[in-house]
Amino acid sequence: MYIFFGILAITGTIIFALLIIIALVVVLSYNTLISKRNRVANAWAQIDVQLKRRYDLIPKLIDAVKGYMVYEKNLLTTVTKLRSAIVSGSTQDKAAANNQLSQTFKTIFAVAENYPNLKAGEEFQELQHEIEVTEDKIAFVRTAYNDYVLDYNNALQMFPTNIFADIFHFQKSDYFKTNEDETQPVNVNFNDINAPNPQTQKNTQSQQNKTGTTNKKN
Repeated sequence: MYIFFGILAITGTIIFALLIIIALVVVLSYNTLISKRNRVANAWAQIDVQLKRRYDLIPKLIDAVKGYMVYEKNLLTTVTKLRSAIVSGSTQDKAAANNQLSQTFKTIFAVAENYPNLKAGEEFQELQHEIEVTEDKIAFVRTAYNDYVLDYNNALQMFPTNIFADIFHFQKSDYFKTNEDETQPVNVNFNDINAPNPQTQKNTQSQQNKTGTTNKKN
């Protein structure tokens, strides 16, 4: 009888210890997933701040250049359309809009080289600087965000956290991807954007004036 109760007590102790261990594993796994998911959310919030900053800068940029870039209206229209896309939709939608907007900004700044008065303007220079600083901040926080997403998504697939990820319905996060073209220099084709080169127009007009003056003298 004493042996029976002894075995029962030992068995009960072992079962209790196992339950404690399982409970600890559940709690630690759950808290680990929560912590990693919160890091992803916090990193995304930092990206969102910069996207909204860029959102606010776009109308100022359009106002600064529209008086000069009368032939590049399609560029400005593209910027306007992408403006709303960077603050709405899914992570992938925002990433795609952000990448397109980055390329469009590069094109605008390249085209601005043909407008000396615009390029030399203090307002345009300040806006260009602010946009470039915002670009750098987005690139920095995007790297951190993608690192956190990788860490979190790995936890969803690795034992034992993958078990509790399924039980508690944790979902994978999307990466904030960038295009390879974003790191490449922009080649501006004025024929593609329906924008005659202003310097060429100026030289042509000057040549026409000279020709007209010569004809009058003759």
